[in-house]
Amino acid sequence: MPVDKPIEIPESECVFSFARSGGPGGQNVNKVATKVSVSFDFMSSRSLSWEEKGRIGRNSAVQRRLNAEGAIVISSQEHRTQALNKRAAMEKLEELLALALRTVRKRIPTKKTKGSQQRRLVGKRRRKDTKVGRRKVSSAE
Repeated sequence: MPVDKPIEIPESECVFSFARSGGPGGQNVNKVATKVSVSFDFMSSRSLSWEEKGRIGRNSAVQRRLNAEGAIVISSQEHRTQALNKRAAMEKLEELLALALRTVRKRIPTKKTKGSQQRRLVGKRRRKDTKVGRRKVSSAE
């Protein structure tokens, strides 16, 4: 999917929170807060225009990730270090926003070709002949 322009979110506009990751992982998982949650309030962002904010707010993928305050929340816990999870969460956020800001080209309808119309009618005739052959023979003759 082509992206119109790469989006850069300044970390100063994001709020980071850290927690212990779930799942298996040995002793490290029980004492180190490696899970990262990024909260980004796109409506108060200075790096986005009003048009971009509107497009982001209308996107269904973004709406699924909004919290009660209207901020986008993304979590990452796939890495063993906080720094890698922070980078992964920011990449996910930028990917989501780029997807929401992507312009969708309007489909231009094309005409049917003469050949495609003829092939369709030939197929219909063939199917009709097959079904006519299956009919009961009338004894009125």
